[in-house]
Amino acid sequence: MIPTLPRAWHRLWSRRDDGRAIVEFIVLGLGLLLPLIYLVLTAARIQAGAFSASLAGREAGRAFVTATNDSDAQVRAQAAAALAFTDFAFDEGTKVDLRCDGTPCLHPGGEVTSTASIEVQLPLVPDFLAAHVPTSVTVSSTHVSAVDTYVAR
Repeated sequence: MIPTLPRAWHRLWSRRDDGRAIVEFIVLGLGLLLPLIYLVLTAARIQAGAFSASLAGREAGRAFVTATNDSDAQVRAQAAAALAFTDFAFDEGTKVDLRCDGTPCLHPGGEVTSTASIEVQLPLVPDFLAAHVPTSVTVSSTHVSAVDTYVAR
């Protein structure tokens, strides 16, 4: 003989779930979709920082080695890097360092190393969390440009 459930338990377990699926879908959908959207926004911003750093380092080196003298080269390189940073909407937290392998910098056959770095602010981080969690990621790129051997300066 199989024991039977009391009548109240039978009614509870045999009841249909009409109308509950939409609530579960909304709660689970938002619970999974919002973190995914934040992850995509953060990854896109960091990738834009990586593209900007790469472009700024390359263009700064190129502008430096195509200048006619060292003092003009520094100004040209900083201006080229600033344009590259601005193209990706990075106005703050940017830096370009230029190093030469000899003196003067533009000696024939020389190399100029340009390192561009950006501090990418993570999106949508509230102020009360800023003191406790990192709110930025530093992205940098290094590029080596060769000074032309046969250009008269």
